[in-house]
Amino acid sequence: MKTFMRTLMMLAAALSFVFLTACAALQPPPDQLYRDLGGQPGVEIIVDNLLDNIAQDDRIFSLFKDTNIDHFRQMLIEQFCHLSGGPCAYTGETMEKSHGGMHITEAQFNALVEDLYRAMERAGTPVAAQNRLVAVLAPMRPQIIYQ
Repeated sequence: MKTFMRTLMMLAAALSFVFLTACAALQPPPDQLYRDLGGQPGVEIIVDNLLDNIAQDDRIFSLFKDTNIDHFRQMLIEQFCHLSGGPCAYTGETMEKSHGGMHITEAQFNALVEDLYRAMERAGTPVAAQNRLVAVLAPMRPQIIYQ
């Protein structure tokens, strides 16, 4: 009986190890979203498409009238790259500081999100990657609206 129990415990430990190893293998690499976005070239295309969409969006274009677009572009590229697990470091301001005094409404925020989805669609970004990027960006919402 003692040998049977020892064998059973060893089997349980081995199975636990196999299951834990399999679960660990199923975890995507930390840069998976970045790669799914197309790496640096993909992120840049998404940002450029987004800037084009903003320029044509009467709902929010006025928010960017005094913006240094080259700097804004670079900060968006850094931010998307960093948040998606890419090799970039975000060097921009906090969301509160960069949006302070803009009084962005929920409707304007939602318009920007729509423009981002259209930008990713135009870039050929897979839908799952689109949703994962927006999910990573979504926690910033309270730091942006009504500031």
